[in-house]
Amino acid sequence: MSALEILHITTRDPAVQSLGAKDPRLKQLISLIGDIEVPLRTDYVSSIVRSIIGQQISVNAASAIYARLLDLLGGHITVDGLIMTSKEQLREVGLTMRKSDYVKDLADKIANGDLDLDHIATYDDDEILKQLIHVKGIGKWTAEMFLILSLGRPDILAVDDVGIQRSAQWLYGVEKAERRQLLIEKSPLWAPERSIASHYLWEAIHLDFVQEFQSLEEVVETRK
Repeated sequence: MSALEILHITTRDPAVQSLGAKDPRLKQLISLIGDIEVPLRTDYVSSIVRSIIGQQISVNAASAIYARLLDLLGGHITVDGLIMTSKEQLREVGLTMRKSDYVKDLADKIANGDLDLDHIATYDDDEILKQLIHVKGIGKWTAEMFLILSLGRPDILAVDDVGIQRSAQWLYGVEKAERRQLLIEKSPLWAPERSIASHYLWEAIHLDFVQEFQSLEEVVETRK
């Protein structure tokens, strides 16, 4: 798999059309956004390290720490590089003690074969979740991000992802306290295209719809 692999999601895709037919509100968002290109994180080690770094901190803070870690490891995150790096060095580039622990455990489990990244793309979603959650510091959300953003799996909905929750709250006009439950209720409706729904909900944030407009209707009005 190329490190620059792009996932193309087009409105002509039967899976996208099927999703829109099941959920008219989502169909409006899809029509407004159009086609999406998603760069997949196909360097699996750095993808997981990036997700661990990003847990419970801002995107900007995570990017800065990740960039410093890349520098420390000579521009490429490898299992050998992580094994040879001390926890003190990881702390110096900004990882917490706990995250340093997680990153070292990840490298150890890949090295000893407990986590088989070479063949992970051949396993089904549940088996991948099981393998990843076995690593210290990788919970369900981190594993789901790997399935969607590295492997491009088509039917994953991370109901605990704050971005997806915010976007769904905005799109469907529900209260903050209701947004997680809304996703739980939508999940069976959106299957087996739940990742497509996720990408469109994220895209509404990337395009600043959620931040700058009160509703989908307001976006439509400004584009007339």
